[in-house]
Amino acid sequence: MTFPEFKATLGQAAPPPGISPLLEALWWDGKGDWDRGHDVVQEIPSVEGSWIHAYFHRKEGDMGNAAYWYARAGKSMPGGSLEAEWEQIATAMLQKEAR
Repeated sequence: MTFPEFKATLGQAAPPPGISPLLEALWWDGKGDWDRGHDVVQEIPSVEGSWIHAYFHRKEGDMGNAAYWYARAGKSMPGGSLEAEWEQIATAMLQKEAR
């Protein structure tokens, strides 16, 4: 699935079948349901899950918690927009799934 295809699924009522929990968390956030996306991502103990978890806390405005999760992901807190980061993470997760 490409990023434009993934983004187009946000008009659906449910996440696309077969996507990873990583993408599901981003999908719920893309739908405007931060809580549901956060519930999904906090159950993912991987480096990728930590990156997404960091993004969620940055979006929430909890920069201390975000910094903790960025560090766990081996990343620095970005200075760009939340929208750009969402796209960057979604694109990376889609590429990971395509392998």
